[in-house]
Amino acid sequence: MLQDTYGLSVTTDSLLAIESIDRFTQQALSYGNQIPFYLFQGHAADRECALLHAYTAAYYLTQEETRVRQQAIHHLHLAQQQLDQVTDRERWTIQAIAAWAAGKIQQAIALHRHIVEHYPQDLLAVQQAQYHYFYQGDTQQLLQVAEQVLLANLDNHYLYGMVAFGLEQCHHLSEAEEMAHRAIAINRNDPWAHHAIAHVLETQGRIDEGIRWMEQHADTWEHCNSMLYTHNWWHIALFYLTKGAFQTVLQLYDRHVWGRARKDSPKDQVGAIATLIRLELQGVDVGARWQDLSGYLRPRLHEHLLPFQDLHYVYALARSGQTEQVTEMLHSMHLHGQRLHPDLRKTWVEVAIPLAEGLAAYAIGQWFKAIAQFDAALPRIHQVGGSHTQRNMFHQLYQTALRKKHYQHIVISFFPRSPKRGPQANPKSNQPPMTSSLEGARPVTPYAQSAAKLAMYRKILRSGKHLV
Repeated sequence: MLQDTYGLSVTTDSLLAIESIDRFTQQALSYGNQIPFYLFQGHAADRECALLHAYTAAYYLTQEETRVRQQAIHHLHLAQQQLDQVTDRERWTIQAIAAWAAGKIQQAIALHRHIVEHYPQDLLAVQQAQYHYFYQGDTQQLLQVAEQVLLANLDNHYLYGMVAFGLEQCHHLSEAEEMAHRAIAINRNDPWAHHAIAHVLETQGRIDEGIRWMEQHADTWEHCNSMLYTHNWWHIALFYLTKGAFQTVLQLYDRHVWGRARKDSPKDQVGAIATLIRLELQGVDVGARWQDLSGYLRPRLHEHLLPFQDLHYVYALARSGQTEQVTEMLHSMHLHGQRLHPDLRKTWVEVAIPLAEGLAAYAIGQWFKAIAQFDAALPRIHQVGGSHTQRNMFHQLYQTALRKKHYQHIVISFFPRSPKRGPQANPKSNQPPMTSSLEGARPVTPYAQSAAKLAMYRKILRSGKHLV
């Protein structure tokens, strides 16, 4: 039995295995691109280390693609064989990752929260809990799980970045910005803190400042995995998009967002798709980029690992003219929704699938059908996950469909159609059209931070005594 750099006990007698776990932890918290190397190094040092197998399974699960899922299951089985020989923390970690693999997300979250309560220095448990909360749209708990351990980790800039992002998602923008800057004061090379600041500056409309600030730190992202490298460049592209610098956005797409993407990575694909959608919303001709991207989406048709991802895939396939693949994927989504664990079924059936059908309709100009599907699902779109900035795109599509429908209605009024063929109203909808491009009909309710918590943040931010 040895301890890692955070003082957490690990069932191993190998110093190299401990070193590998320490390096893996640092890489995971910094979204580094050397994670596979340190996992393989650790397994070579101790092939029976259950925690290393659990972390390897979690790494593969975060890829959110079927191709590597079997590798996750393999390592998970190896970890589970030693459940009666490991510490409580290691056992809870293995069980949490097993629950994740089984689609029992609430059980996984509960186990991670249990770890955090008893071992507040286990920031990987915090990170994994935040990951699940993010893809469930639960911003309040995303923040709370990180702030819960803040006082126990005052010298850890990674936790400041986690808290900063949670604060931003809960609309505490000034505290989020200060917390992220505190992280960067400790370590300039903290890409998740950079990411939190990008969100703050974008939300506040500080566009030129956002461009300058992010570009000044872009050199530090060379050591990031492709997900956060491309995603932080995506944020820079959004700043330029707001300025109307469309050619610059296309160049950033070609050089960074898609140009440096791992083409088979779902998360990288999502970022590229979102960029093309936003460009077209501004009337920009994106050329053959849809066709280029859609060639990598065939493996996604029956994957269905995150509804947030599926929404992007359906739209991209539709925009590239892959009609048969769109039909196949929508049918597959319906079947998948009926097979899911109850934790996830309602989100898929009542939110994701209607939205996917609306997006497919929008992509081919069927405005009336798109609006009807959006009306049913957009008020609950937060349940599919993603950030406010990412989900804002879907509301922009809805607003555009409303405008297109209005124009089409004017044209149709000059050439009346048979009532049997005309668009039908939604008999279940008593709601007026959404007019906000931000969160639609869903009220944006900031996390009800207590005065004591906000005072704690301000006290921490004003004090530098804990800095190393």
